[in-house]
Amino acid sequence: MTQSLHLIAIVSLVAGGICALLIALDLRRRPPHMWIMSLVWPLCALFGSVLVLIAYLTTGRAVKPGPGMAQGHTHEHHDHHGHHEHHGHAHGHMPAHSFPVSVMHGTLHCGSGCTLGDLLAETLAALIPALPLLFGYPWLFGDQIFAVWILDFLLAFGFGIAFQYFAIKPMRDITVRQALVDALKADAASLIAWQVGMYGFMAVAHFWLFPQVLGQPLTPLSAEFWFAMQIAMLCGFVTSYPMNWALLRAGVKEPM
Repeated sequence: MTQSLHLIAIVSLVAGGICALLIALDLRRRPPHMWIMSLVWPLCALFGSVLVLIAYLTTGRAVKPGPGMAQGHTHEHHDHHGHHEHHGHAHGHMPAHSFPVSVMHGTLHCGSGCTLGDLLAETLAALIPALPLLFGYPWLFGDQIFAVWILDFLLAFGFGIAFQYFAIKPMRDITVRQALVDALKADAASLIAWQVGMYGFMAVAHFWLFPQVLGQPLTPLSAEFWFAMQIAMLCGFVTSYPMNWALLRAGVKEPM
């Protein structure tokens, strides 16, 4: 079982990397209408693998300008909040999406910042053993995982808000401060919801599934750990999707 799990973990990680690379290459030929999505899709493919690749190909690819659509065409309108929006389509445009698909895009956008933060935090904690000391291990927490989760959350929250800022600021004629405030309002709850799902699965994997069921520890430098992180990110998507649905319905977040 241990060898089979190790092989499954490696195959899953390689598949995620290949899907991320394929999306990144396609994005070079079809730049999205929002440049931040050039980071969102490949980052999410690292954990979502084929599922994210399919989602990108069916709902995320920018449509290249047709004969009646001039290069560099832009249009502007006011959203339901009265914000003045400018959308540039120098390379292509996005077709209209159904509400569930818009929610999916918003959830992936939220999750990409979480993914980047979590990947960075876990890697830093593994490469710098003294780092968890700054976040409470062992003087506050008896298990190092809790100290690393604090670092996870701080980095994920920071990247998540930054990603949301770069989605909001280009669309609205507002100040940097207001864009940051709007980004915080739009993504704070969905980020927390994502981390709840991610932490929930990792807790099950760390404290029960691996040590008690599989009979092996879950260590950050193993393929099994990062395979578990892939599953944890999918759990984060599941717990964050309803929150993004509610935020979009309430007009707190903009459709993507």
